[in-house]
Amino acid sequence: MNIGEISKRSGVAAKTIRYYEDIGLILPERTPNGYRVFSESDLHRLSFLGRARKLGFSIEDCRNLIRLHEDETRASAEVKALALNHLSSIEEKIAQLQEMRSALSEVISGCAGDHRPDCAILDRLAGPLA
Repeated sequence: MNIGEISKRSGVAAKTIRYYEDIGLILPERTPNGYRVFSESDLHRLSFLGRARKLGFSIEDCRNLIRLHEDETRASAEVKALALNHLSSIEEKIAQLQEMRSALSEVISGCAGDHRPDCAILDRLAGPLA
């Protein structure tokens, strides 16, 4: 199948597929005139990558997940450790976003938001570094 068809079937954009090829995550066959020809195996790999990326796994994590998926002697503990590490990173980001939300809400509540030029939001942004 061509790049348009595999893009549609896998849900991965053609530009992303080209990028995955550039970094070696997928290696489609090439016709003599240079066109990519994708197999069902490529479709499976792209679908796998698409699902992993939607869960927020990094490219390097995806590379490791593919390696583990293709290794029939893998230990599921290694897969679980990778996923737990990713979950921990997500939880850290959530905590940081909650702190950011709280701080921004506090600053917003200090701003009258009326016709006067005084603005607690701008004062806070222009203030000394903490």
